Amino acid sequence: MDLNLGFIGSGLAFALSVMGSGIGIGIVGMATVGVWKKTFIANKPASMLLLAFVGNPLTQTFYGYILMGQMMTAATENPSKGLFYIIFGFVAGLAIMITAIVQGKVGAASVDAYTETGGKGFAQYYIVMGIAETVALFTMVLSMISL
Repeated sequence: MDLNLGFIGSGLAFALSVMGSGIGIGIVGMATVGVWKKTFIANKPASMLLLAFVGNPLTQTFYGYILMGQMMTAATENPSKGLFYIIFGFVAGLAIMITAIVQGKVGAASVDAYTETGGKGFAQYYIVMGIAETVALFTMVLSMISL
């Protein structure tokens, strides 16, 4: 049985993307829990709208999965390019991972700002998160085209 090294690269793309989602969700999730705690202590209702910020880094998991599938197809068609796919998968996965972490950090700041301003600026904060999302999307699409 021959080992297709390209599958390692596709796995790296997916695994790094998933790790980024987990880290990003963890960052914004901790900020959200902290804000809710302050809200509950003040006997005020907690905004469930903050969950939109928490869930945003999750999409990088899907991008990594889609890219993994495309890479597996490419690696099956060109098994001799295994080392290329390992490096490619690592770099693309890392780029997607970083965008999820950035979204987590922006989300944490957004949760704090939204709460401190009494619920103002949601759209503006979400747009900033969307810019990071666009980088992840471009990484996936342009990586797929490059294969």
